[in-house]
Amino acid sequence: MNDQSNLPEPGNLRFLRLLVTGLTATMVAGLLVLIVLFVTRFPTAPAPLPEVITLPDGTRAQAFTATPGWYAVVTTDDRILIYDRADGALRQEITVQAE
Repeated sequence: MNDQSNLPEPGNLRFLRLLVTGLTATMVAGLLVLIVLFVTRFPTAPAPLPEVITLPDGTRAQAFTATPGWYAVVTTDDRILIYDRADGALRQEITVQAE
């Protein structure tokens, strides 16, 4: 019987094995970088929501967004109401023009 376990590995098979190992290492490193970026970029706690928002009569809220100094409510009648975060007073009202 011929023992073929002592034969040298072909060069192209060795090169292919190195490529697959390099690709695996690159994918693992990329996944770790993505995980680190997600953990460090997302804030730990969102901005606190106001206790009460007083909307003008007849309006319903559709969306809400906030910053450290103000918060905005988008209403169903195409208006954006911007309130001061400190005292809750209506700071500005913007009417969205439909095309």
